Amino acid sequence: MKKRILAVLLLTLAALPCGQAGEKAFVLKFSSISVPGDAHTDAMQVFADEVKKITGGNITVDVFHSASLVGAEGEMDAAISGEVDMIYVSPQLAANYIDYFAMLTSGYFFKNYEHLRDTFNGDNAVNARLSKDMSEQIGLVPIASVYIGARQINTTKKPIHSRDDMAGLLLRMPNTPTWLYLGKALGANPTPMSFNEIYTALSTGAVDGQDNPMPTMQTAKFYEVAPYLAITNHLLANNIMTVNKEVWESMSDSQKSAMRSAAKVAQEWCDKTNLDKEAGLVEFFQQNKVTVTYPDIDKFSKEVQDYYLNDPQQAASWDMDLYKEIQALAK
Repeated sequence: MKKRILAVLLLTLAALPCGQAGEKAFVLKFSSISVPGDAHTDAMQVFADEVKKITGGNITVDVFHSASLVGAEGEMDAAISGEVDMIYVSPQLAANYIDYFAMLTSGYFFKNYEHLRDTFNGDNAVNARLSKDMSEQIGLVPIASVYIGARQINTTKKPIHSRDDMAGLLLRMPNTPTWLYLGKALGANPTPMSFNEIYTALSTGAVDGQDNPMPTMQTAKFYEVAPYLAITNHLLANNIMTVNKEVWESMSDSQKSAMRSAAKVAQEWCDKTNLDKEAGLVEFFQQNKVTVTYPDIDKFSKEVQDYYLNDPQQAASWDMDLYKEIQALAK
C-alpha cells in the first residue's frame, strides 16, 4: 500500500510544470509603450519564449506593447504597485527616483557600446550598486539592460557641424528634467513633446529638430520631414528590463536564475539587432536624400560634459566616486 501511494506521489510531482517540484507558477504581464519593429519591443517576445522554454511553462509572460495595457504616464506607478509585473525603465525615468542616476543620462557619459553594456550588464561592483539601488529605492529589480542605439540629431532647415550650430534650434525632447537639460547641454532650445507628435511637429515647423537612435528614425520615418542628419552619438540609449520587487522575491532561486538567463538571451539578441541596423543606416538615409554630417565628437563631447560639470545644481546630484568608477570601466 505504501509503495502504491509513493508511486502516485512521484507521478504527481513529475507532472508539475517546473523542474523544481512544488514551485509556484507565474503568469507575468510585461508592458511597454514601444512599438513592433523596434528591437527592444521584439526582444520582449524573445524573453517570453525563452523563459517559457527554460521553465517548461512554469513561468509564462504575456507581452503588451504599444501602450496597449498602460500608457507612458502611468507605467512606472503600475509596475511599482504590481498592476503590471515587468516594464522597461530608462535611466532618465530612474533619475526621478534616484538622484545620482541623472549623471548616467548626461551627454557623452558613456564612451562606446561596450562601456554602456559593461556598466549595466557586467559582473562588477558598479552594476551591483545600480541594481541594488533600483530594487531598494524604486521597488523594481533589474534583470538586463538592452541597447536601444546611439542618439543622433535630425534637423529640418540646416545641417549641424558643431555645437555652435545648435544655438536657437527648437529641439524636441521628452518631457522630463534630465531630457530637457540634455537639450540645453547640446546647445539647443529644448521643446518638450510626446514621441507620437514628432513627425507632425517636424513637418509643420513646430520644432526644428529631434534626437533619437537611427533605427527609431527609420521606423518613424523622420527623415522624410527632417532631411539633415548629424552623427553626434551624444547619448548611448538603453532600457533596463525590470520586475516588480514583490513578484521577484516570491520566486524561487531556480526561477530567478531562469528569468536572468532568458533576459540575457533577449538582451544579446536586441543589442546585436540594433548594432547591425546602425551599421547600415547611414547608407540608407543617404539613399533617401538625407544630408549626413559628422561633427567633431571629441570637441562636442568636451563642450557638453563641461556644461554639466560647470553647473553646481547638476553636479550636486552626481555621485562623483561612482562617476569615476564607471569611467574606469571604459575600454
